[in-house]
Amino acid sequence: MKKKGVFFICQTCGSQSPKWLGRCPDCQEWGTMLEEAKPVENKNSGKRNRGAESKPISISSIEISIHPRIPTGIAEMDRVLGGGIVPGSLVLIGGDPGIGKSTLMLQAFIEVARQGRKILYVSGEESAQQIKMRSERLECDVANIFVVSETDIERILELLEQVKPDVVIVDSVQTMYSSEFSSAPGSVSQVREVCMRLMMEAKKTNVSIFLVGHVTKDGTIAGPRLLEHMVDTVLYFEGDRNHLFRILRAVKNRFGSTNEIGVFEMKESGLCEVINPSSVFLAERSRENMPGSVVTTTIEGTRPILIELQALASTSYLTNPRRTVLGLDPNRIALLVAVMEKKMGFRLFGHDIFMNVAGGVRVDDPGVDLAVIGAIASSFTDKLIPRNMVLLGEVGLTGEVRSIRHIEHRVSEIKKMGFERCVLPAPNMDRLKNIKGIRLEGISYVKDVLEQLI
Repeated sequence: MKKKGVFFICQTCGSQSPKWLGRCPDCQEWGTMLEEAKPVENKNSGKRNRGAESKPISISSIEISIHPRIPTGIAEMDRVLGGGIVPGSLVLIGGDPGIGKSTLMLQAFIEVARQGRKILYVSGEESAQQIKMRSERLECDVANIFVVSETDIERILELLEQVKPDVVIVDSVQTMYSSEFSSAPGSVSQVREVCMRLMMEAKKTNVSIFLVGHVTKDGTIAGPRLLEHMVDTVLYFEGDRNHLFRILRAVKNRFGSTNEIGVFEMKESGLCEVINPSSVFLAERSRENMPGSVVTTTIEGTRPILIELQALASTSYLTNPRRTVLGLDPNRIALLVAVMEKKMGFRLFGHDIFMNVAGGVRVDDPGVDLAVIGAIASSFTDKLIPRNMVLLGEVGLTGEVRSIRHIEHRVSEIKKMGFERCVLPAPNMDRLKNIKGIRLEGISYVKDVLEQLI
């Protein structure tokens, strides 16, 4: 018999159904429809949220009040945010468990508190004593940082009126709940309601609010997709816990570019900025030149970064040879392998191919296609790519090498890191006439450079 006042809601996309379904009809996910009770209607809630009635006004008569951005004292984080914290903004940061989200939040606002601004740290997962222990490890002893362990959103809003902070950190949004909903904290209805309340508070009081969010097994922030639409900025803190490096990436930013990244190194004293990522990612490169190793550059926002691509092609005894890829798009690698077989005569169908980006970095840049082909060809033929050479270029299905963006920044970074030769697309050569001190070789087809090198 059906229960009264109960419906089923998808924990991934927020789709609702009056009955249980094994598969969500909207996002096609299995086992995400969970039972939730309908919220209790509060007669006073409408009056409280309604406030003064809004009236449409002419856009030409709107006056803009300019508020300077608040620097965090961490250049890498300011770069990702677009120059600093925007007053009245709502920022969502997600990442894997134990990646360092709470450490980054506490460490980023030490300098903000030292500037005389009030910071309110609301934790739903840790006690005040645990946060104090982390602050001692970070050598943070600032009186302007206030800490409270609370999960009730109504109580948190009351604390905001009492403390009147400049920046609020909510760690994490999935632990907060509203008493107007009977569902458990972390459910779609609770997360949506909490985020809506905090968004209205940020716009009304001009306080900047940072929300720390959990991620699902596929790497996306847990909760309804509406959560990312409601906030102003969405940041992802990425990295393998087995590696020292962490990358802060913006996937949505209403106040800046969405392509910038910040690179950090995890140490015992906390997160340290990596000012020159290229030197760090190439620091552990083998001193002896080995087959299958190629250096290339990728662009993250406006920053060129030199990375090392490693490939291993070995004889396979399986019916379907393996294609294992770490840090690159597997579909893109399959496309490039097909180009090598069709256009260049490489017989790779009987070989397992393994690709890796050294340092645990994820690359989604077509400008590294030529380096991928060079690494696979070097490992397959057991021939060396010159150690002082860098390969750049996007490869098409017919084997042509296409031009890439930000070629001036890439070549300047290559020259600064001490490389002597650079193979790049011929159409990009016209933009590099004024660059001296490095040998530039323009090519139009992949087979030209492979015949020369391998």
